[in-house]
Amino acid sequence: MTADRPVFQNLYRFQFVLLFLLGSVLLSPLAVAGASPTKSPNDPNEYRFLELDNGLRVILASDPEADKAAASMNVAVGSGNDPADREGLAHFLEHMLFLGTEKYPDPGEYQQFIRSHGGSHNAFTAFADTNYFFDVEAEFLEPALDRFAQQFSHPLFTPELVDRERNAVHSEYTAKLKEDGRRFLSVLKAGGNPDHAFSQFAVGNLTTLENTEENPLRPDLIQFWQDQYSANIMTLAVYGPQPLDQLEQMVRERFIAIENRNLTAKTHPQPLYVESRLPERITAESLRDSRSMTLSFPIPSQRDNYRTKPASYVANLLGHEGPGSLFDTLKQAGLVESLSAGLGMDTGDHATLDIRMSLTREGLERQDEIIALAFRYIDKVRQSGVNEDRFEEMKQLAVIDFRFRERSEPMREAMRLSSLLRDYPPEDLLSAPWLMDRYAPEQYKALLERLTPDNLKVWVFAPNRNFEAPQFTQWYQTPWQRAPLSVESEVESTLAERLALPAANPFVPENLELVPGNTMAQPVLLDELDGLAVWYARDTQFNTPKANVFISLRTPQARSSARNEVLTQLLVDAIDTNLNAWAYSARLAGLDYSIYPHLRGVTIRVGGYNDKLYKLVNRILLEFADPKFTEQRFDVARQRLIDGLENKAKDRPVQQTSEFIQTALIDGTFPVPDKLAAAREVTLNELEAFGARLVAQTDPVMLAHGNLTEAATLNMARQVQAMVLNNRERTTVDRSRMRQLPQGQTLATLTLEHPDTGYTLYLQGRDTSYEERARFRLLAQILSSPFYEDIRTNRQLGYIVYATAFEILETPALGLVVQSPEATAEAIDQAVMEFAEGYADRLAELTSERLAREKQAVISQLLQRDRQLGEVSGRYWREIDRGNTAFDSRERLADAIQKVTLDQLKTTFRNAMIERQRALLVVTGDDGENSRSVLDRLRQRDAVPARVER
Repeated sequence: MTADRPVFQNLYRFQFVLLFLLGSVLLSPLAVAGASPTKSPNDPNEYRFLELDNGLRVILASDPEADKAAASMNVAVGSGNDPADREGLAHFLEHMLFLGTEKYPDPGEYQQFIRSHGGSHNAFTAFADTNYFFDVEAEFLEPALDRFAQQFSHPLFTPELVDRERNAVHSEYTAKLKEDGRRFLSVLKAGGNPDHAFSQFAVGNLTTLENTEENPLRPDLIQFWQDQYSANIMTLAVYGPQPLDQLEQMVRERFIAIENRNLTAKTHPQPLYVESRLPERITAESLRDSRSMTLSFPIPSQRDNYRTKPASYVANLLGHEGPGSLFDTLKQAGLVESLSAGLGMDTGDHATLDIRMSLTREGLERQDEIIALAFRYIDKVRQSGVNEDRFEEMKQLAVIDFRFRERSEPMREAMRLSSLLRDYPPEDLLSAPWLMDRYAPEQYKALLERLTPDNLKVWVFAPNRNFEAPQFTQWYQTPWQRAPLSVESEVESTLAERLALPAANPFVPENLELVPGNTMAQPVLLDELDGLAVWYARDTQFNTPKANVFISLRTPQARSSARNEVLTQLLVDAIDTNLNAWAYSARLAGLDYSIYPHLRGVTIRVGGYNDKLYKLVNRILLEFADPKFTEQRFDVARQRLIDGLENKAKDRPVQQTSEFIQTALIDGTFPVPDKLAAAREVTLNELEAFGARLVAQTDPVMLAHGNLTEAATLNMARQVQAMVLNNRERTTVDRSRMRQLPQGQTLATLTLEHPDTGYTLYLQGRDTSYEERARFRLLAQILSSPFYEDIRTNRQLGYIVYATAFEILETPALGLVVQSPEATAEAIDQAVMEFAEGYADRLAELTSERLAREKQAVISQLLQRDRQLGEVSGRYWREIDRGNTAFDSRERLADAIQKVTLDQLKTTFRNAMIERQRALLVVTGDDGENSRSVLDRLRQRDAVPARVER
């Protein structure tokens, strides 16, 4: 459950351009009667729009192939509805709706039901919306909907839970006090229009959610629910394999009980920024060593322009990364590391168009020059960027993207549909994000006329600002200051001369035919070209002319030392930088790539429309074969790597405890201090020499999967062999293993600069057999809900609380994680031990029916049907990495889970949870002196065995 998310995260991004969800449009019943959505030709689902008698608008999706079902309720009420004297009330209400209803009064019942039937649930509160969602095994959709609907029609708001849950909200607030994202959001609120509801504190804490005799919280909570929640401003999406008639019956019977109070979604006519203050610059201090700048232009709401998308058209040009673009020019000058453009926020009356950049150290010093150069580029776009050919290219890519759209998982689809139904008429519900009906130059030009120096607010976020007289945000104590802005800086002529608008995209796919032949059941080994193992699987089951190609250059050089790990990362950065401008057009045209280091070397992954995929593969191979380095880029990349390593000390406590475990136990990882030392010492000459020898010895493997022929696959393999692997020595690079913990419990204490206590208890299995993995997976499934309810809901020890299967490299484990704003590590551990002792009796009484139910929940998640080509590709690639050429790991693990007995489960629980036979407890506290010695000792341990005889 999360409160107001940074506004930039509410954008939907698509391959051809930054697209967006527009503001709320509440349609009258007459306007939507009988509408049916226009769907992608590649979408086999059936859809039906309903409006119930209580005004609730519903979209149903019937997907016969779905093995999960899902639902999402979007309520047009968010933190912008909070009373001024009860900030965070919308978020608090979101929490309370989960905790018991008239029909299901047990506060943990909903979560337990969803979890025990293979599902998950959550919610988030944004500025103008709150969205509740879940998924579940398809056959249990109806009872899940029964519980879900009750939350909106008959919540209990149990008095004793009110005070308890306000502590959970406070814990959520304190858990993120040291997170720059939340701190910067507080500056966005403080530096905007104080008369706008967005300026209010959205999360809530013990102060704003005060609960005393003089100021009781529960009456205000109930009043808020009655005043704000109404069926006619809710939109529901239900997604499942059941026929539409059956889905409709499920919905009508249950959701008609939600009261229609005939409310209107709140509007916000106030401007987001105070016009008389513009132009101005607001600078705020970050905790992490990172620098960002956003150029924010207030513009009219764009909600009515979803068929012409002027903001998307303009953002596509401003955020382009090709040769001569603003980003490419600034990056080549060593001033920025990333740049994007798009809508920041759209309230229905007002919006912002934002250009966001991450800056280098030099870029921070030259921010005025960057701003001036941005206006040079905006002028160029204004003068010659608006033309019909560009629009037609964008439209063509949008049409292709919609034509071959793949379905995502049911819960994500349900969330998307409930949000879209708030924004769009039902007939455009599925197509709206891709619609570009007509060329509208007058709209594009009108928007560009708003992008002027006197209509600008600049937000800068950087460390160590040393303000003379800063202001501080109220709840996050973030120092900031504001100052008038003058855009008059001279621009270096060489930079201005580089600026150029994008050329026509050479990667627009032309051949979109599917290759002949049936989809193969699993990959086959085609050939070994000079030691390059070539795996191939033709796959057209999703009816998309796409493919994924993986090329792994396994090499002993990559992870033989912390220094080599650093050099590998710097090499990958150089290749990425050299490729970016050329390859950006390929990304826009539905191709994608990544080059990433891993425990065995470096992998190149290329995916998307197969028509011109080979061109992108060849160019990447050229860069890899002969990487180019510059002193400037090396200095920037090395500093960025150092900053990232230093910033790890500012991660959440539970992130740092988890990282300690992984560093201690995964073979091939190195401690942050060792990598930091190496990063500070490496030189450009050393990197150049390393690049030349990285693939001197290789253990290469390749997978081509999707809409490709064998011949095309072998041609690419020959290119890999000729361009990168020719005359290189072949070797074997073994897969990394997990180190085995010693008998008993090992304790490590970390000293952090964070007010919360972090606690992670890692309980390792005896071996990596399928049988042991099955027992730990099943145990994690059974423990998850009761652990959460006991530690978080009942004991109120923290907001971040969970029990999970902590399996890494096939080594089974349980992970028990708590982050607490008040409790000590000792108190948390005592509570965990008490939970374990108390749960032993409950586990012993587990019925055969309940055990079978929990087994099926795990198996259903494990064997969930693939819905996109990338999911299948990823699964095949992981199996190749494991060396499992039968490609049946999921099936074998599912079979092992089915065979687990209650006695085996109880033994595993006793060994792990009660006796802690092989446990690593990592906590945060004042006495952190032992952490390095524990780390060094564990890094000397042998690997977990494949099997232990019992």
